[in-house]
Amino acid sequence: MTIPDYQTLMLPVLRLAAAGETRVADVSERIADDLGLTQAERDELLPSGRQRLLHNRVHWAKFYMSKAGLIASPARGRFVATEKGRALLATAPARIDVPLLLREPEFRAFYRNEGAAAGENEAPTRPLDPPPAQTTPEEQIDAAHAALQAALRDELLQRILANSPAFFEQLIVDLLVAMGYGGSHKDAAAQLGRSGDGGVDGIVNEDRLGLDRIYVQAKRYAPGNAVGRPDVNGFVGSLVGLGATKGVFVTTSTFSQPARDYVRHLSQRIILIDGQELAALMIEHGVGVRSYRMVEFKRLDEDFFGEE
Repeated sequence: MTIPDYQTLMLPVLRLAAAGETRVADVSERIADDLGLTQAERDELLPSGRQRLLHNRVHWAKFYMSKAGLIASPARGRFVATEKGRALLATAPARIDVPLLLREPEFRAFYRNEGAAAGENEAPTRPLDPPPAQTTPEEQIDAAHAALQAALRDELLQRILANSPAFFEQLIVDLLVAMGYGGSHKDAAAQLGRSGDGGVDGIVNEDRLGLDRIYVQAKRYAPGNAVGRPDVNGFVGSLVGLGATKGVFVTTSTFSQPARDYVRHLSQRIILIDGQELAALMIEHGVGVRSYRMVEFKRLDEDFFGEE
């Protein structure tokens, strides 16, 4: 039989997650048994040949429901239904899909951000959905890329929060060096996290000669715990005391609007990097990620066929 699409799999995945903490591989086997899939169907791979089709669709079903608050990940590689997920199952839904998830404000916010790359008036293609007839192949590729990037940003932040504060400080070192700051990795590592100046966690050279310095504050906060203006104000106060003019405030969560408004009118140059921006910079500069598949697209060479 045909393996169901990822939205059709959402309901059985949530039911199995409600039975107890589990893994994608275990859920995939249970669903394959329930559907009576043959071994060949269980082993069917994506066109890339790198992952089983059923595992991929179960993963996306789990990921989207986690963004709606129906599923939580208590440990690496494991997930379980939340109270909200159990409450939804108690209503005996006939189906769980994206339109239903869009009732949740947090999922609407995520879904809107994920589709930003597709344009303000275009609905992005979701992973493994049949492509809509009104979109071109290029638009479908861009939308699929946006979806994969959104999932990767989310996974990066989850892994950062699962590690220690010392790991987070080292991550900031690696990122700043990858972006061209710090002079050298050794210099950056020696300076970050050792200043002990109140609201400043570290100092990084802006260039190899150390002609100017950037002061850094790093807050490893859980999602939903926004950094407010008082925290930013404390950081700015420390910069004033040090006679510094440049600072970077990095957090794994978000900044409140008053905090963002506050830094716009300062004489110091303060850059606020929230969790999504941090993950995007890590992807852009290859920190904590690596390429696993390269796809080359070719176009017709019009000059080749010209006879003039």
